[in-house]
Amino acid sequence: MTILITGATGLVGERLVPRLVEAGLSCRVLLRAGKPSPLGAAAVTGDILDPLTLPNAVRGVSTVVHLAAVFRTQDTDLIWKSNLEGTRNLIAAVKANAPDARFIMSSTSHVYNIDNPHPGREEDPVDPKQAYPASKVAAEKELRESGLNWSIIRFPFVYGDGDGHLDSLPQYVGNWHPAQRMSTIHHRDIATALKLALDGVFDGHVVNVADEAPTSVYELTGLLDARIEPSSEPLANPWYLHVDASLARSLGFRSSVRTVYQAQQEGLM
Repeated sequence: MTILITGATGLVGERLVPRLVEAGLSCRVLLRAGKPSPLGAAAVTGDILDPLTLPNAVRGVSTVVHLAAVFRTQDTDLIWKSNLEGTRNLIAAVKANAPDARFIMSSTSHVYNIDNPHPGREEDPVDPKQAYPASKVAAEKELRESGLNWSIIRFPFVYGDGDGHLDSLPQYVGNWHPAQRMSTIHHRDIATALKLALDGVFDGHVVNVADEAPTSVYELTGLLDARIEPSSEPLANPWYLHVDASLARSLGFRSSVRTVYQAQQEGLM
């Protein structure tokens, strides 16, 4: 089994690839020219926005793990180009050069509507307004309709392994209601989910993956000694960013880092 991984040097990929290598999997990573290859992985030079570089990247692979995405920028054209056009390019290359390969795509819990009446479920209608989740919804549709053997994993707020993501949270939630809860997932359990997907457990499914305890931004920022202003005002959208991960659990997913507090206690932040 040879796995091609896009986004291997990003927030998720940088921590996932070493775990896949450690598990004995043959990993090939798609890198722009000049980027160093993760230890133990074979590098192939290319870019999802350059279709001519992709046939060589996908040829001979059994699985594509598509992590590459753009999200933290005000350049909405770049977001759409990278997340939708880049995914289209990769799908086309796989269909032409590795049509039997499994295609696993990472997505986001931000796709769920802000006024959802319950925690986000995979079958819920989604119509996000922001460029990042909207582009991911469009890319998901492209993959579902591609004819490939696909699975889509929607991740919530990702943290741990010294990635700095949780540390940056206070600068983004200063005007949020402190009781707003978010589902979370530790990098260790992204690998747990990916290994299930690699085994085909998620084939043909969109799957929410999350740990066991959505946590309020008041508590999350408190872990950083940067607690936001308290409030007892009603919370307008109580289920926003809170996902229902029961499908993943029914398919065998179990988080090894069950809560952010466990991660803190065990030095996994």
